[in-house]
Amino acid sequence: MTPTLSPRTVRLLMALFFLHPFALGGWFAQIPLVQANLGLTNAQLALALLGMPVAFITMSKLAARVVGRCGAPFVFITVFPLQTATALFPLYALSQLTLFVALVIFGSAVAFLSVALNVYAGQYEKASGTSVMNRCHGFWALGLMVGSLLAAILAKPLSPDLIILVLAASSAAVAMWFARSLPNLKQQTSQDPQKTPRRKLRDYPNALFLIVLFVVSVTMTEGAMTNWGAVYMAERLPEGATTAGLAITVYSGSLAFGRFVGDFLKVRIGAANLARLTVGVAILGILLLVAPLPPVVAFVGFACVGLGVSVGFPLAVSAAAALEDAHDADNIAFLSIIAVGSNVIAPPIIGLLADSIGMTFALAALLPGLCLSLIMARHLSSNALRTAPVRNKQADAA
Repeated sequence: MTPTLSPRTVRLLMALFFLHPFALGGWFAQIPLVQANLGLTNAQLALALLGMPVAFITMSKLAARVVGRCGAPFVFITVFPLQTATALFPLYALSQLTLFVALVIFGSAVAFLSVALNVYAGQYEKASGTSVMNRCHGFWALGLMVGSLLAAILAKPLSPDLIILVLAASSAAVAMWFARSLPNLKQQTSQDPQKTPRRKLRDYPNALFLIVLFVVSVTMTEGAMTNWGAVYMAERLPEGATTAGLAITVYSGSLAFGRFVGDFLKVRIGAANLARLTVGVAILGILLLVAPLPPVVAFVGFACVGLGVSVGFPLAVSAAAALEDAHDADNIAFLSIIAVGSNVIAPPIIGLLADSIGMTFALAALLPGLCLSLIMARHLSSNALRTAPVRNKQADAA
């Protein structure tokens, strides 16, 4: 029986994208406190933060199999409570090693939900014939902003663990309630969701690797801006200035705005043209940040970077989901391992480079990758995806 799609379905999905990063927003606000409590240097903290990408790399494939077998709504109902519990673990870390382990555990829950959300959004796009991925990620960016803002507001009346518990538990309760009303779209997008074969690296379609080449530098830039934007501005502004944090506000606002208008632009100019346009704006933004210009221009640069990276990952997810119906979850999981992993790995890399060559030159190191993304953007078009060689046709036929 084919599940019934309705406007309410996509509204519920966007609500889940909005609620998912509340726990992350609470954790990001507590990173300086945890660093101070453990007495970690920036380099030591950077290594501990690698726990999150390790979790994405190790758990995304498993998450894809669970989504393929049980459906995304089951994962939402099951894993949101686990995210709430594990979000508290990093606060109770006793050393750099235990912080790394805590982030692996917390990141595993985040990875499961991230894969399930992106798979469901891709399935909805194919089942309904509408473009919603960019708006969904716009709500995710908005949720991260709101979660971080609430964490700051609650900092005085509540302790750090209570802040994260309130944010994570309240968002999880609402998300579980919404997820109960979502249809299982796997039935619409796969002929046999129970028996999709496990694939080796050589079995993935060539087009998927081309999409990965496009998205990896975009997501690295996204992670670098989120974690080091305020530090960069603090170095540029006079000592004692209190406006450095506005860099993240400007960047996050532009990121959310770009994602909200991304679906509208995708329909009108196409995925490849939109990717070229936005990556070009991101390159302009980085140039404004690294050029010897007045500090106020840097805020324009952050706005450009936010707009420039806003739709890269959503466009890549939609393209990966469109490659194959039988392997949409697996394709998205593979893409997420690379893209989300690079998003979280980028901050430690930028931090280590900044200690060696300075923050300005560290941000300039993002430019070659963005130029590659500009070149690879053409592979996001529907025609390019249809004509790209697919190495797993024989495996699928078997």
